[in-house]
Amino acid sequence: MSRIGKKTIEIPQGVTAEIKDSVLTVKGPKGTLTRVIHPHVTMQIVDNAITTDVGDKEEKKERALWGTFAAHARNMVIGVTQGYKKQLEINGVGYKVAMQGKDLKFEVGFSHPVIFKVPAEVVASVDKNVITLESFDKEFLGSTAAEIRSIKKPEPYKGKGIKYIEEVLRHKAGKTATKGA
Repeated sequence: MSRIGKKTIEIPQGVTAEIKDSVLTVKGPKGTLTRVIHPHVTMQIVDNAITTDVGDKEEKKERALWGTFAAHARNMVIGVTQGYKKQLEINGVGYKVAMQGKDLKFEVGFSHPVIFKVPAEVVASVDKNVITLESFDKEFLGSTAAEIRSIKKPEPYKGKGIKYIEEVLRHKAGKTATKGA
């Protein structure tokens, strides 16, 4: 049994959810999200709550799909009501980021500045060396944050680069650590 899949997802006030032709659509104050439901997963809206189920609860792949689609539905409901937020931090001497209109302009040690076009679904803001991204789509927000991080990943010796705020870097010892007395 899937512990996540067994839980019902409550639909809060001001949010509408509907299932039509194997597509779950959730509308709320922040936006509208849709997701195609896998053929092995059945979703129903009963008493203002979304329930998920699978055909064969003993098969491992179907149990995995059960929990996955329940989590997707929960993330959709939270996204259209509260939204999601990710923060990235830029570290390094001379490394900086600034808003250029709606885009982000990075200066991260290259011979040229890097311009990142922020998608329309994501709202970006910069405060000193912290980039804050907000969106109602958790999956899209995570992929946008990963694209920004891939511009200049943190290096393992001094930690220079772009990293998530909660990310813990493992620093390597440099050449001088191997030289003994």
